[in-house]
Amino acid sequence: MDNKGFISMEYLFALFIIIIIACGMLFFTQASLSSSFNIEDAASHRLILDEVANQISQVNSNGEGYSKMIHLPSDKGYFELTIHKNRLIMEYDDKKGETLLPLANIDSNEKLISGRSYIITKTDEGLVIA
Repeated sequence: MDNKGFISMEYLFALFIIIIIACGMLFFTQASLSSSFNIEDAASHRLILDEVANQISQVNSNGEGYSKMIHLPSDKGYFELTIHKNRLIMEYDDKKGETLLPLANIDSNEKLISGRSYIITKTDEGLVIA
């Protein structure tokens, strides 16, 4: 502003440029925070998937009569684990993850739901999940 109270064009242009830069930085910050939350969510669900696959493999590698209890957490939201032959599939929030269960050939399609406990037992016919 000059001494008569008028705003110069340079001042208005500089103010406009500062507002554009601030909006761009705000958008970039929001996008990177959203990406960070998505990565954290996917990693936590992947850890659950790998842990259950590890538990099933442990039961499968031991002798007949060996059993193990697993508890699926409910604090990560609702998810379903489906066991189909030698694959373990997790579905949550319209997303899907999958891992292989080596040497496990389960004939039935079992569904495991978050927040519940299951007992995995090795019998002479294969793995039984109850």
